[in-house]
Amino acid sequence: MTRASRTDLSRLFLLLCAGVLPLAGVHAQEGDEGEPEAEATADDDKPEWFCLINGDIHTGTGALLRGATILAKNGVIHAIGYDVDIPEDAVLLDARHMPVYPGLVAFDSSGLLGGGSDLADSVDPFSGNMVLALGSGITSTGQGDEACKLKRGEIEGVVMREKHLQALSFSTGNPSNKRSLREKFERASRYLAECREWEIKKKDDKELKEPSKKGVDAAVLSVLRGENLARFNADSRADLLDIARLAQQYSFRPVIQGCREGWTVADELGRAGAFAVVTPRTRSEKPEELVRDGGTSIENAAILHKSGVQVCVIPGTRGVILMGIAGRDILHLQLEAGFAVRGGLPEDAALAAITIVPARLLGIDQRVGTLEVGKDCDLIVTDGDVLHYQTFVQYAVVEGKQVYDKQAELFYPHIRPRPADSALAPEQRLDPGEEPAPEKAQEEPAQGDR
Repeated sequence: MTRASRTDLSRLFLLLCAGVLPLAGVHAQEGDEGEPEAEATADDDKPEWFCLINGDIHTGTGALLRGATILAKNGVIHAIGYDVDIPEDAVLLDARHMPVYPGLVAFDSSGLLGGGSDLADSVDPFSGNMVLALGSGITSTGQGDEACKLKRGEIEGVVMREKHLQALSFSTGNPSNKRSLREKFERASRYLAECREWEIKKKDDKELKEPSKKGVDAAVLSVLRGENLARFNADSRADLLDIARLAQQYSFRPVIQGCREGWTVADELGRAGAFAVVTPRTRSEKPEELVRDGGTSIENAAILHKSGVQVCVIPGTRGVILMGIAGRDILHLQLEAGFAVRGGLPEDAALAAITIVPARLLGIDQRVGTLEVGKDCDLIVTDGDVLHYQTFVQYAVVEGKQVYDKQAELFYPHIRPRPADSALAPEQRLDPGEEPAPEKAQEEPAQGDR
């Protein structure tokens, strides 16, 4: 390098330090073609900020923050509360003092992602069913053996977890099957005891052989190790009692889908630490010859919850139904949960039954189910209480990206259109159990506060 070149570079360096020349000017002077690529890389690494403001935030942890803010960085909640510093480049969503809830989690569904059995390879990111699900508040779902996220227009990161539930059969209608499962639990339990003993003894005897896994059922072993949850389908009192006692004997937490007569043995299920996946509107009569309690009860979810059973609510149909009987498919999770409230289930437990409890069952509760710092920014903004049948989802956000706006879709914008520039006035909201005043019904349709 010549002395003149060194002098020119020194002069440019001094001007740059003094703020006279921008950094881009130096690149132009030097003619270094590699520098713009470095700038592009820096831009790629720049965090993506999303911020919801003026929301009445139901965190799902028992807190209600009125007029609060949620700030997300790269799809994860960075801050929640008041006096949050909002970056200048953050994408803003003004909730206008409408209720904000965690995105709903459908424990079991079919067709919401428009894919086949191998969802990782067959997701349809533009499925109409996905739009309908987001419009009903669902942002995560269990489908087959996988826990998935409704990332509209994207396929990357759709599958959050695989195989967290291990299906087991244990029914009084199949005695040999019950005996076989008990034997599997006994063998797996002995094997784990032998492993614990081996871990202690091998410190003194390095040549001691590890216990053999021969004859040990891998599915049952994963349950006893706490790697998976055991999932049963059972409704009758006899089957529920047997499952509860099996769980207590071998120290695992069962997930029981159906659980229609759970209210009759709720205390036993509570002692077993059971999860119950129920459909509150399901009805079955008690046989007339029975003297004991039996059949279904609208109080089923409430009684189970009171006994310490974690309740998850699902509708009768796991798919999307746009004809026939309305309100009984996967798009009506909150309506089903509302029936559980009618039977006595506390409202906070009903919200948990369609958010954090199914997230626990799917093994994704560290990411979704509540609104907390460190979790995915999956949320919905509604025009009233999420459990009220009149309530509409106005916005849905998945991983810090707005993926649904009621007024921008084809399905519901004509029903009670959202005010363009102002928050919902108090007279436009409907308190729980209250009907709109006749004189207001024609001028300003009620917005539904539940």
